[in-house]
Amino acid sequence: MMDLLHITSLRRGADGDPKSPYAANYDESKANPYPKLPDPLLSKDGKKVTTAKMWWDQRRPEVVEDFDREVYGRVPKNAPKVSWEVVSTTKEMNPDVPVITKKLTGHVDNSAYTAVKVDIDLTLTTPANVSGPVPVMMEFSWSPEVLAMLAKRYPEMSASRSGATWQQQVLARGWGYAIYIPTTVQADNGEGLTQGVIGLVNKGQPRKLDDWGALRAWAWGASRALDYLETDKSVDAKQVGIEGHSRYGKAALVAMADDPRFAVAYISSSGEGGAKLFRRNFGEQIGNVAGTGEYHWMVGNFLKYAGLLTENDLPVDAHELIALCAPRPVFIGAGAMNGDGWVDAKGMFLAAAAAGPVYRLLGRRDLGTGEFPPIETAPIDGEIAFRQHSGGHTPAPNWPTFLTFAGRYITRPAQGAKSK
Repeated sequence: MMDLLHITSLRRGADGDPKSPYAANYDESKANPYPKLPDPLLSKDGKKVTTAKMWWDQRRPEVVEDFDREVYGRVPKNAPKVSWEVVSTTKEMNPDVPVITKKLTGHVDNSAYTAVKVDIDLTLTTPANVSGPVPVMMEFSWSPEVLAMLAKRYPEMSASRSGATWQQQVLARGWGYAIYIPTTVQADNGEGLTQGVIGLVNKGQPRKLDDWGALRAWAWGASRALDYLETDKSVDAKQVGIEGHSRYGKAALVAMADDPRFAVAYISSSGEGGAKLFRRNFGEQIGNVAGTGEYHWMVGNFLKYAGLLTENDLPVDAHELIALCAPRPVFIGAGAMNGDGWVDAKGMFLAAAAAGPVYRLLGRRDLGTGEFPPIETAPIDGEIAFRQHSGGHTPAPNWPTFLTFAGRYITRPAQGAKSK
């Protein structure tokens, strides 16, 4: 990929070791080398976007093209079809609410290249004692094996202050939940780029400079899961929300921007390549995402911004990715500096604030403030919301606030799921 871009080296990313000469910057006075952000409401021809029609017809397609070409890559025109199979249906309890759980497999059509096989892993759980279709929250999640490993290393990730899991909190509202495993669509490593859906479409060959990376492939998989949910009579498919944490927060934000069918999103600790401004020098940097461990998330063209070019040369930034979600509601969350500083909570807040003009243009409410709020103070009155909790790298403490926020938009059914 570097050969195709005619670059011989990449800038080193930030180092998590504070004693390293390349240690990540956590000094706010040094955090804004490029304070001027691209204007989401200024079109390529220099005209100010003043109407919703101009946004939808002219400016938004320009922003989409920049992200496709330079950041996340293009979904190929020949992206394969997916056929869904219900593998099993089980009646169970969680913990005292009767539920019905369906395990599903999405068989990705590999007739064009049978050497690569892709089966998408999705689980759908709906309350058994609620009549009619219910709203569903879909989580981008790790496999059970990876979750078990993460629970040992980062117990705060699965902990919840309320004592109830996020799934139980969702059930208490009478909603259902879905668990989607993105790595069943595309492996989370560079070696996997000739496998998975990316390798399937490319028939086992390496990517071109504007071919999609894993984040966009994971987002594509979530949309295919939504295709299934639209056919399931237990689901109100017009009220499906998505949630992702860390790298899956990045992918969930891409999915929300890409697919207007998703109703609401909780984007947790997404950091660089997600809701964090690329132009901020705080925590993780572009050199990290373009490096050997993470470059597969992004389009090939992205590498040049850690080579001969800088973050300031990017034609877009994270506030415009959030703006692509407009006018739908987005909740952006993070943990405290001690434990989650790497993802730059303030950088994500500033991106959320800078997306506000697009929301206002479309007749919606913005974040309501440009001042970084105190920890656990949540501006959630508009269609863009933000909260920094006092825990570490975990989505759990923000779930109750997110569900309060989402409850303004996801309204059915009126009754909660009944206990046994």
